[in-house]
Amino acid sequence: MHKYMRAIGFSKLTDRREEQKLITDVIMNASHRAYTSNGEETILAEFCEDFAQDMGIAVCGEFDAEDKFTYDYFYPYLRGTGVSSYEDVSVERHADKESYAGICDDIKVGVSLIFYLQNIVPYVKAQHMDMLPVRGTTLTLSGLSISGNIILPIDKDESEKQKIQKASMSRNKLIAAARKGDEEAIESLTLEDMDIYTSISRKILTEDVFSLVDTYFMPYGVECDQYSVLGEILDISLRTNRITKEEIYVMRISCNDLEFDVCINKKDLYGEPQIGRRFKGVIWMQGYINYPM
Repeated sequence: MHKYMRAIGFSKLTDRREEQKLITDVIMNASHRAYTSNGEETILAEFCEDFAQDMGIAVCGEFDAEDKFTYDYFYPYLRGTGVSSYEDVSVERHADKESYAGICDDIKVGVSLIFYLQNIVPYVKAQHMDMLPVRGTTLTLSGLSISGNIILPIDKDESEKQKIQKASMSRNKLIAAARKGDEEAIESLTLEDMDIYTSISRKILTEDVFSLVDTYFMPYGVECDQYSVLGEILDISLRTNRITKEEIYVMRISCNDLEFDVCINKKDLYGEPQIGRRFKGVIWMQGYINYPM
């Protein structure tokens, strides 16, 4: 049973028979189908069915030479909105099955961003046609969460917001220069990190950590596409799974200047989400590569 099925409203799905019935329903009634050749006699196929707006289940497998479909795996998804990153993306295949991980080095995050690739068929098609790497792509990120909390925002006036934005832009420029080998930029970043560490170490003795740290984005656990995040809620909607009638919150959050959508079952979220408040939780990061026409 997939751990993140409850994030799209299937919290009571525990029986393997019900799971197989659901997979069969997705294959038979898919709202989106994609195919491409991945061998001399096999065709890679992906079937997707939405159970609420922009969220559902994807089933992947292969058709053989006799046109017989063999199911390989399935996963829940949330289709994100907007563009999260304009940086180039590289893709690597997972070892155990025909699924892929994407890697994006966005300077806003500070770490190599690894995500589960949603649209594998266009990538496999480009790979077999020797069209890689594809330039000019953009990335739309989304996250599924099974546990989260709502935290009140840090009170900031307009001048403080502008100051933070200016400092963030300056830091991003320094990181970009440091990546190119600029020694002055590397030294400036090192000194800045030391100053921040000293300041927080002093303030943490008398203040709460979430009043000092506005947002964060950190790898979580041993799986490389899971992250612990704290971000400001920019937009929010409540959607209903048409099969189970469970309610799901979909929030667009800004985390380290990176914007992406997160979905979570209403019963798994502690607190009342509102625009301006912050979401804190662990997410499974997914990504959709937007290929140029």
